[in-house]
Amino acid sequence: MSDVPRPSPAGVRTAAVIPAAGRGVRLGPGAPKALRALNGTPMLIHAVRALAASRAVSLVVVVAPPDGAAEVKSLLDAHALPERTDFLVVPGGASRQESVRLGLDALPPGYDVVLVHDAARPLVPVDTVDAVIEAVRGGAPAVVPALPLADTVKEVEPARTPGEPEPVLATPERARLRAVQTPQGFDRATLVRAHETVTGDVTDDASMVEQLGLRVVVVPGHEEAFKVTRPLDLVLAEAVLARRRLNDGF
Repeated sequence: MSDVPRPSPAGVRTAAVIPAAGRGVRLGPGAPKALRALNGTPMLIHAVRALAASRAVSLVVVVAPPDGAAEVKSLLDAHALPERTDFLVVPGGASRQESVRLGLDALPPGYDVVLVHDAARPLVPVDTVDAVIEAVRGGAPAVVPALPLADTVKEVEPARTPGEPEPVLATPERARLRAVQTPQGFDRATLVRAHETVTGDVTDDASMVEQLGLRVVVVPGHEEAFKVTRPLDLVLAEAVLARRRLNDGF
């Protein structure tokens, strides 16, 4: 594993930041979510390979649990990863937002496109990664992959006690709604400014750019880029991997 980033063969200077410092409490007790095994391999390794599968990505920065950077570095060293890609591991912070900022701080000069990817989305196809990168290179300051919603969505007044009935306030027009995925892609300077400017809690990095008043665009996501947060998601992810092995003939 090299610690000196190299340009990709195509000369595209794109780096990816994968915050993997969370505990993943909804998957139950045990190892941090990113280190849970999926088909015998930690989800984090699947996610790193998914980003590194893009020939445009020449550096992947993994943001580890604050006390687990050495463990994560050993994990990366122990698994086969593309030789054309460089990998860095840095300790994260107390929140996802802080961890992403620490990952950004670790990026060397010369990377103008930055992807931020959830370690809990281990199966994102490379075509989705490439589509996000191309949209940023095409001039969009922030790009998110997303899917149309299959279900009708209701806005409700949240119950004070879990399980109580909740009054419906509105039914948003489904055609205008999208379920957002990762990797989200950014012009580096824009993302750095967002992290320097926006201090409130946010659910994703694109919303920070929105708060700057800048344009965020959506490109088509993929059904296999779902987030693994509950035990059933692990079952679905194993099924996707089994189908891929069957289709690839091994």
